[in-house]
Amino acid sequence: MVNRVVQEEVQERPLLDDYVVGDFYFASPCNVVHGTGVFKRVVNSGGEVAYLVKKALLDARMQGHKHPVVVGAIPFDRQNELQLVIPKKCVFSDPYQYEKGLDEESSPLVQYEIEPVPAPEMYRAGVDKGLSGIAKGNFDKVVLSRSVRVHTTEPIDPKGILQKLAQYNPQGFTFAVDVKSEETAEGKQRTFLGASPELLVSKLDHTVIANPLAGSRPRSEDPVEDERRAQELLRSEKDLHEHRIVVEAVKGALQPLCRNLEVPSRPTLIQTETMWHLSTVVKGVVLDDSISSLDLALALHPTPAVCGYPTERAFQAIQEIEPFDRGYFTGMVGWCDESGDGEWAVAIRCAELEGSSMSLYAGAGVVAGSKPEDELAETSAKMRTMLYAMGIGTKAL
Repeated sequence: MVNRVVQEEVQERPLLDDYVVGDFYFASPCNVVHGTGVFKRVVNSGGEVAYLVKKALLDARMQGHKHPVVVGAIPFDRQNELQLVIPKKCVFSDPYQYEKGLDEESSPLVQYEIEPVPAPEMYRAGVDKGLSGIAKGNFDKVVLSRSVRVHTTEPIDPKGILQKLAQYNPQGFTFAVDVKSEETAEGKQRTFLGASPELLVSKLDHTVIANPLAGSRPRSEDPVEDERRAQELLRSEKDLHEHRIVVEAVKGALQPLCRNLEVPSRPTLIQTETMWHLSTVVKGVVLDDSISSLDLALALHPTPAVCGYPTERAFQAIQEIEPFDRGYFTGMVGWCDESGDGEWAVAIRCAELEGSSMSLYAGAGVVAGSKPEDELAETSAKMRTMLYAMGIGTKAL
């Protein structure tokens, strides 16, 4: 049910039909948001992000915007460029129920080249470095990621991929954000898009919900094997330990901002088309009406689910081991309105698209007991969502 004051219209057809490259699009189990145009841009100007956003919303209201909403993406490394704007128009609707899921064989790319960054053997070596750091007591967990760059002979259509992701991910968070930098504003279009299974945090009225995911298994097409993997994940001490680290960090970050915090003692399972995940739904009530969804999201970001623990040491290890800048991957994507209500998803199962090139990203949590080959296989499985949407499938990996 749509409960946003900023709603301007409700449509029987999906808002995604109106999306054009350069717009903002975000679909969750609660709302679909489509932002068009740029009324005001939030830029890194030395202040705290939450303060800059609140000021931008107030300024927009004073300048005549009837229903200002901030939308966009915040990168993994907060020192990098923000992509937050107040659209000229922001439309909310109920989630649209698609009739069928994604067809892996639909609209395949005829010609493409795949470039893994780093190469598989280098990724395994990076996991070994992470395990060495854990053995030395430098950190308890570090999330190490890799990228696969796809080059095609023709421009890739962001809207076509987004439509497939929306069909494929009805219970998750499907998004597209214009991430063209200020320096290249007149250059090629760059779109960050994906289908994340993970809610970082939402605040609707006074209710706060976070849903950390950590601990995963690839799905199997064989129902018996698929169920075996699910039950194995639920019993895995290694994965349960990894999950506990994340949940405790989420609890610690939310406690100063919430009351009546409910944290289940054991995780449950959730499934996507490609993965099983250990999941814990954390609920609470915001302490003060002045605390916004963005305040909550920034208090959580980055969680140990995408960085590691302790955060600063894990972040430093990532900078040393990973051979690329994550950009908006493992950052957060979402929206926040004047009242502070909003939804922010963890930016995973995603890619950045520019012209005929696309960079896909996936990571895996490394803890004591992790095996480099297993972590490599996990990242490959997590990339299946984007590969399927491109019509490539997993043979590319």
